[in-house]
Parts: sequence; structure tokens; C-alpha cells
Amino acid sequence: MRIDELREYCISKPDVEESSSFGADILLFKTAGRVFLICGIEEVPLQFNVKCDPALALELREQYSCVIPGYHMNKKHWNTVIVDGTVDIKLIRGWIDHSYDLVKEKNSKKKKNRK
Repeated sequence: MRIDELREYCISKPDVEESSSFGADILLFKTAGRVFLICGIEEVPLQFNVKCDPALALELREQYSCVIPGYHMNKKHWNTVIVDGTVDIKLIRGWIDHSYDLVKEKNSKKKKNRK
């Protein structure tokens, strides 16, 4: 997966906006104003941070060498995924989907509680 493929995949999801709030070399992908993926555009190999259920985050770190605690993030809730060719693209997309779903679900719950 290359940066352009990662970007295309993220923006293909419903209600996603792309931002570079942290600087021109950092891409943020948000849904309903909340970040679900952060990526440095010049990282080689490509790597990005995704939100993750805390129990699953630990499990993934133990199982895959390309998954480490989230760089500069809350290590309980974020993983850094290094796209080094050791895992299938479908698995990587699944981790992105999981992050997107967690953020989307949290936003839906907040909206329900406001009503």
C-alpha cells in the first residue's frame, strides 16, 4: 500500500474529510470532526496511526511485528501500523475500518445522548 492508495481508501468512506491541521507533511482523516487515521506523508515505509479497541490493540501488537503502540498517541487506544509487506492489504484495510467504525460509533452515541 502506498500513500495515495491509503488516502483513496480513507476518503472513499462516508462522511470523511481530509485535513493537514498538524502541518503539510501530516494527513488526518476525520469523520464527524474526529480523527480516525493519522499519517506522515513522507514516511518510508508508510506508517499510520489508527484508533483501536484497547484489548484488540494489545492482541495485534503481540501477533504482528508491524503493529506497535501509537507513536505520539494514547498507547491504550492507538496503534501505529508499519506497512512493510508483512501483512495482507485486506488486513490493513480491516484495521482502518475498525478505527473508522470506533470513531463513527462514538459520534453516533454522543448525538443520541444530546437528544
